[in-house]
Amino acid sequence: MKIDALKQRLNRDRPMTTITIRMPEDVIEDLKRLAPILGFSGYQPLARAYIGQGLRADLERLEGDTVSALIASLKRHGVSDEILQEALGEATQR
Repeated sequence: MKIDALKQRLNRDRPMTTITIRMPEDVIEDLKRLAPILGFSGYQPLARAYIGQGLRADLERLEGDTVSALIASLKRHGVSDEILQEALGEATQR
């Protein structure tokens, strides 16, 4: 994840929107039971944390897969490992 996007995610004053989601009652009860144990103020912040963790993991996996696919394609087109390493180094120094 890019640094700017990460900084935005850490901003507690981000705009929020209300949604309605149907979930099994036992899942809600488990969230309510675990929230205080894990240091959350309620089950909704815990549910948001779980959704955020899964979202970040998938974004990282998918964005990483895109970069890997691009590198593989460039190699097939004859770009040397040395040039790829140099370019990756430049890209990650931002």
